[in-house]
Amino acid sequence: MNSGYITVKMNWGTELWDQYDNLAAHTQKGIEFLDKYGNFVKERCQIELEYAGKLRRLVKNYQPKRKEEDEYQYTACKAFRQLLQELGDFAGQREVVAENLQSNVVREVHLLAKELREERKQHLNEGAKQMAVLNSAIGALDRARRAYERAARESERALDAFQRADADLNLSRAEVEKQKANMKLRSQASEDAKHEYADQLRKTNEAQRQHYEQRLPHVFKQLQDIDEKRIKNIKNFMLSSVDVERKVFPIIMQCLDGMEQAANSINEKEDTQAVIDRYKSGFMPPEDIPFEEQRGGVDSTDSVPHHPHNHLTAARGTVSGHRIKKRGGLLSIFSSNKIIEACNSIKNNMSVDGKEDYSDLPPNQKKKKLQAKVSELQKQVAQEQAAMEGLMKMKGVYETNPTLGDPMTVEGQLNECCDKLKKLRAQLHKFEELLAVANSQVCAPPPHPTARTNGATPTQATSIGSNSESLSRSASESSVSTGAGAGGGSVCGAGGTGRVAGGSPESGLGGELATHATIGDHANGDDHDHDNDHESDFDYYYEPDLQPLGYCKALYPFEANGTGSTMRMECGERLLVLETDAGDGWTRVRRHHTREEGFVPTTYIATTLYAEAQH
Repeated sequence: MNSGYITVKMNWGTELWDQYDNLAAHTQKGIEFLDKYGNFVKERCQIELEYAGKLRRLVKNYQPKRKEEDEYQYTACKAFRQLLQELGDFAGQREVVAENLQSNVVREVHLLAKELREERKQHLNEGAKQMAVLNSAIGALDRARRAYERAARESERALDAFQRADADLNLSRAEVEKQKANMKLRSQASEDAKHEYADQLRKTNEAQRQHYEQRLPHVFKQLQDIDEKRIKNIKNFMLSSVDVERKVFPIIMQCLDGMEQAANSINEKEDTQAVIDRYKSGFMPPEDIPFEEQRGGVDSTDSVPHHPHNHLTAARGTVSGHRIKKRGGLLSIFSSNKIIEACNSIKNNMSVDGKEDYSDLPPNQKKKKLQAKVSELQKQVAQEQAAMEGLMKMKGVYETNPTLGDPMTVEGQLNECCDKLKKLRAQLHKFEELLAVANSQVCAPPPHPTARTNGATPTQATSIGSNSESLSRSASESSVSTGAGAGGGSVCGAGGTGRVAGGSPESGLGGELATHATIGDHANGDDHDHDNDHESDFDYYYEPDLQPLGYCKALYPFEANGTGSTMRMECGERLLVLETDAGDGWTRVRRHHTREEGFVPTTYIATTLYAEAQH
């Protein structure tokens, strides 16, 4: 009952049988609303495309320029580049949304609105036709009713005339009969008009019944259907729009996840290290500026040679009955002339034009460039080797089966490839030699600024009580090269910028040159005492149990150079300080548990003296 009632109530034909004009206006407004929604989606597509286009222009404008490529080695810049890429992908998804809305919604809305207009026009024409039929029946009924009224009046007048004539005794019988005949004729005409009116009334009522119960409800039902179709499709269009958005959500979320991942990849410590790697020169900081005493307005340094450590030569240590050990091979393992000759020998064996060897760069940057060049040449050599192997296999196949090809056609390519491979290998060998020299010239890493305690004067560093013993050093041991102590100058003419301190393999030319020089010194009888103004090996005397002056902590690992005077140490290891740096870059230490003693680079340790700790 209820469902039937609802069905009847929802039928425009029964509920709105007299609202033809309003229903016609309503369906027109509905189609106009459909057009309005279609225009909305169309404008939204334009906005999406414009948004995507502006995003793409934004991404393009902020892409790194060629001159900015070096700046994009940092994690923040790399993350920004990744963010731009993800934003470009995000813009692409907005374009996908616009395209799908255009094809799935805007186009369909336009077609549906056109279809509904045509159907509405057709149904309204049918309704107008049915209304014309009803109006025609009503007009016929009205004409029949007027004819019947007219005939009834004439019949009544004819009856009155007959009655007056029949009552008038002055009229002849013929006149009375004439009035009687006229009365009967009018009465018959009135009856005929009455019957015609009644028949037309029946027909009109039937047409009216069919019009309001069948024909017009059918038209209204058609209008109702197209209106419901319009509403249902608007619902589907909205759902389709949502579905278009939902389909791109996974990719958009991937873009957002990529942006988040790019942001999380930023590492300030890594960027800090990248700055160090990029700009680190490899030079050591300058030595302390010596005190220049003025006497009578004249600089004493003009007339007296400056030897800051000569006054310590005889006072460092005491002579005892213990064994004597030479310090040869540590400070005087090379002379300045030997180092320069070795560097020039290496340079003369290399043919490098212009700045191909990166000699204009600091040591550390030069090393990085040479490493990159060596890697590039290694890849090229590997490619040429693979190509050469392929050509050789092809030549072998042609020789086995001449029908496949002429082996001589491959011979020229093979020779060309071989020549190119020889050139590449020659270049690779040349740059490997340059890299080896650069590796030997890179200075040792400096300690943390707060850990350096080498600013003390030589007197403070070597001041020991009467019960303490120390090694005696020569002022000439402060540097291997002439300018190393003050300016840290270059030791090699072939672009070498490393500074030599104390003859250490880690601070000058390094392993190979140091080894050859050491062998040469011992071969020439360097184990006996001798005096030389420039390259003398001074004896030093020490007691096995020297009093420690303090302690130190290793900032970097250090490997002994094999001369017997240096000592290996691990990073973080704590050692006892027996003798502080006297300007030659080396500190004498002792391992507490093994009583092993030796020299380690001063820049590799953080020293704390007992006297400083008490203050």
